[in-house]
Amino acid sequence: MRHARLARAERSLGADRPLRLTRELEAQWTALHRLCTDRGSRTRLVRLIDRLTGNDRGAQESALAELELATLLVRAGVSVRFLPESQSRTADLECCLEQDRFFVEVTAMIGATSRLPLDMTTRVRQMDDVEDGEDGCALINRLVARVSQKARQLVNYCAPVLLAITVPHRDGQRDGLRNGVGEELDLKQLASAVTLMLPLVSQVSAVLLSLWEVRPLPARSGVRLANVQVVQRPPQQTAYPRVRLLILNPAAGYPLSPPEIKALRGLL
Repeated sequence: MRHARLARAERSLGADRPLRLTRELEAQWTALHRLCTDRGSRTRLVRLIDRLTGNDRGAQESALAELELATLLVRAGVSVRFLPESQSRTADLECCLEQDRFFVEVTAMIGATSRLPLDMTTRVRQMDDVEDGEDGCALINRLVARVSQKARQLVNYCAPVLLAITVPHRDGQRDGLRNGVGEELDLKQLASAVTLMLPLVSQVSAVLLSLWEVRPLPARSGVRLANVQVVQRPPQQTAYPRVRLLILNPAAGYPLSPPEIKALRGLL
């Protein structure tokens, strides 16, 4: 039965149906399916296909974030295994780099509309929990709250844990063009807020933030946090998040190794 589901998932990638994966997503899924040969990874990849082609937008965005991050990790030379789903909340990925091992929890914070292509959003239902007029401070508060919430699910790991949070477009992206200009965000204030709360959750070794639609405010000071790495892109580069931040926990119970930190910085 399980092998039949895997075969159906592979066939579905080339099927002509109302909700199709883009060529980029097809390539990502196929590459991961080829590299991750264990049964748990194959089963999880089938579930990602189900979520991407379903009507639950939150599940779609989470599946997108998981595929994208796993692809980036593989390109950085990291060996990736998708962990099986269970009733107890666990991480999504187990990663190995040389002799080091770390886990990754992936989550997406939903805004107004999806960043999925038009052919995958026409039948996605509208969300009822959109927060109109949300400013940068509100987003910072939401991100800090999400770190705290997810950290409670990761207390049992005796290895470094990376928490990856994606904030997709609020106003969507259609054929590579953004309809929204994004909200203003003080990146240093965000980095400081997350850094200040991380010592309270020592089970989280680092936080990787991918912010697709924000407008970074000009820096008000030249002070830089040693534990924070930030990459900004111009708004024209719509294929990538506008901002990515890697924030290391200075009080991590299981800190990332130098090779792991180097690989993660390369993802930015």
